[in-house]
Amino acid sequence: MSIRKLDEEYVAGTYKRFPVEIVSGHGSIAVDVDGKEYIDMGSGIGVTSFGYADVEWIAAVTAQLGRVQHTSNLYYTEPCAQLAKRLCERTGMSRVFFGNSGAEANECAIKVARKYAAEHHGSERFTIVTLKNSFHGRTLATLSATGQDSFHKLYQPLTPGFKHVTAGNVYELEAVAANTPVAGILIECVQGEGGVLPLDGDYVRAVYEFAKKRDIIFMVDEVQTGNGRTGKLYSYMHYGVEPDVVTTAKGLGGGLPIGACIIGEKVKDVLGYGDHGSTFGGNPAACAGAISILDRIDDEMLDEITEKSKYIFDELTGAAGVESVAGLGLMVGIKTVKPAGEIVGKCIERGVLCLTAKDKVRLLPALNIPFDTLKKAVAVIKSACAE
Repeated sequence: MSIRKLDEEYVAGTYKRFPVEIVSGHGSIAVDVDGKEYIDMGSGIGVTSFGYADVEWIAAVTAQLGRVQHTSNLYYTEPCAQLAKRLCERTGMSRVFFGNSGAEANECAIKVARKYAAEHHGSERFTIVTLKNSFHGRTLATLSATGQDSFHKLYQPLTPGFKHVTAGNVYELEAVAANTPVAGILIECVQGEGGVLPLDGDYVRAVYEFAKKRDIIFMVDEVQTGNGRTGKLYSYMHYGVEPDVVTTAKGLGGGLPIGACIIGEKVKDVLGYGDHGSTFGGNPAACAGAISILDRIDDEMLDEITEKSKYIFDELTGAAGVESVAGLGLMVGIKTVKPAGEIVGKCIERGVLCLTAKDKVRLLPALNIPFDTLKKAVAVIKSACAE
């Protein structure tokens, strides 16, 4: 039986897979079961930050596997502590809770905001405000935080305590806060699953100041935008704000599951013994891989990401069959005249793997994709759009 048939028979049918079976890869090139090569412009939805079979990442993970692949959080391990130190030093924040995914990082952030609010303002102050068109995960709580009705209809009743407001409208936020005790505000600076839409800078700063003035915990979801993806280490750094909590995952691990809830000074002591936990959080092999990733996202790398982003925008903006291009860094959404799914299908046929977000073609290439490889991929995408 083929892998495709095995998958269809035995794997839960929650994914609409493309007709590609990837068996190997090197850098930004994926290879299918028939030996066909593809330029991967999706990087596992922003996960494989340095592409397939990255030598430094493999060495870091393999070395750790040879020591200890897992131990309980009842004991100390060096990779966990060293990764937390790096994250705090590079963000100016104070502590880190490790989980396995972005959803878990966001769950932790929600807990931090609610516990802080309860301790300082009373138990009735528990509501978390998020933005319409946002995406924060698929657990029941993070699904409730997600501001898209399409994700809600199958899982009623939703977890209570969440309100959604329109991005860009600070008056709507103020109106909600005037009538509801708000514990925290959670935003994405670029709404990824919502269509790769960057938030307006003035709006982000207004939300930040609003939260700061009212002692509301200001949280930024950097699950997809983080770890160099936008040309800064974290996207909030483009906006001149200082979050109380930052959540991240995906590209931090380079291919192994990891989530991090990075906690600022104001709330650094909110979580105490027994308040939260994770069996696999801080796994030494995952943390060793993440250290390898994080240490290479330096200023030179960030400058290269910005340069590559400019190339993509310059080439695709105004191109035939392209209505608009949006995003930040190497997180790009292309609104095409023809349906996005049709464009993605054409690109697959021609050896380029792209993603979609809402009605857009979405690009999330490896941060270190070679310029010549990027140019080939963009040429294919332009051609597919123009037909």
